[in-house]
Amino acid sequence: MSMSASNALRIGYVPLTDAAVLIAAVELGFTAARGVPVILEREPSWATLRDKLVLGHLDAAHVLAPLAVATTLGLTPGAALPLVAPFTLNLNGNAVTVSTALWRELTDGGEIGDAGALAARLAEVVRDRAARDVPPLAFATVFPFSTHTFQLRRLMALGRIDPDRDVRLTVVPPPYMVDALRDGAADGFCVGSPWNSVAVEAGIGRIAVLGTDIIPDAPEKVLAWPRGRIAPELEGPLVSALVSAAEWCADPRHHDELAKLLGAPRHLALDPDLIRRTLDGGLLLGEGGPVRSDPAYLRLGGSLHRPDPAHGRWIHGHMAEAGQVRPDGVSENQAAELYDPTLYDAAIGLLA
Repeated sequence: MSMSASNALRIGYVPLTDAAVLIAAVELGFTAARGVPVILEREPSWATLRDKLVLGHLDAAHVLAPLAVATTLGLTPGAALPLVAPFTLNLNGNAVTVSTALWRELTDGGEIGDAGALAARLAEVVRDRAARDVPPLAFATVFPFSTHTFQLRRLMALGRIDPDRDVRLTVVPPPYMVDALRDGAADGFCVGSPWNSVAVEAGIGRIAVLGTDIIPDAPEKVLAWPRGRIAPELEGPLVSALVSAAEWCADPRHHDELAKLLGAPRHLALDPDLIRRTLDGGLLLGEGGPVRSDPAYLRLGGSLHRPDPAHGRWIHGHMAEAGQVRPDGVSENQAAELYDPTLYDAAIGLLA
């Protein structure tokens, strides 16, 4: 098959560590080896990526799983666009980071043991601000339809904080989260790696809690495309290439090379050493320490990449809890059907 740009698949991604499998699949030749021409397109925000996917400027994309569900259900601008997600790119990878000033206020020189203790202390700060009639704390999430939003809302619930009344939730694209913290537009945020670590390295943020502490094994990103947009003869080879790339990425022996690839100016444009730590799950929580080690912080490799319809139902449940969708069986089934394992199973059969 010709590898000319004219017939290449255009696949979008947002610069995050969890785009690793997609980037490696293309950059390291896994897709080319299977005769699938791909052009990667870096997008600045989930809104831009969604719009390009809906309008046909992208053939497929690295997508927030809840955003893929929302697009399928017609909850984003425009008509419903049924997507298929034949490959789960990762589980986990998020953290909640707060400004160093807010961290000092929360801890008063001590430490916070777990997510529940953090939420309780956060509730005290929220109540104190309300009593003094000062503006509420602002927390940024990457998109309303995101696991990040669900994690923030669950953290607030642990402290009996109403996220729709007691704090202000705002949306900031992942690459601009650190700027929002630096400029005071946000007091904290929930974002995927490596942007939490970037805030720590800049001396302006403290990782307060990992996403795995709030929701273990959270469905995060998928590779998705509108049903029927990609030629059937390319779908299977593309998924097969991703399966092979995922196993390569999951091998710690390749993490140095992968970190350099992700850190390149055309991708994340960040220090490879910082990215390497997020791949390994060893996170510097604050300037000068401590270091938190969690091998499950960003999960890649193995059967987790097989689409699981239960993840669609889980996402639908959290969307209903947040008031984003009505809790009905029809839309729940549509969310489950997004996670279609057919192509993945066929690809595994070919590799066996």
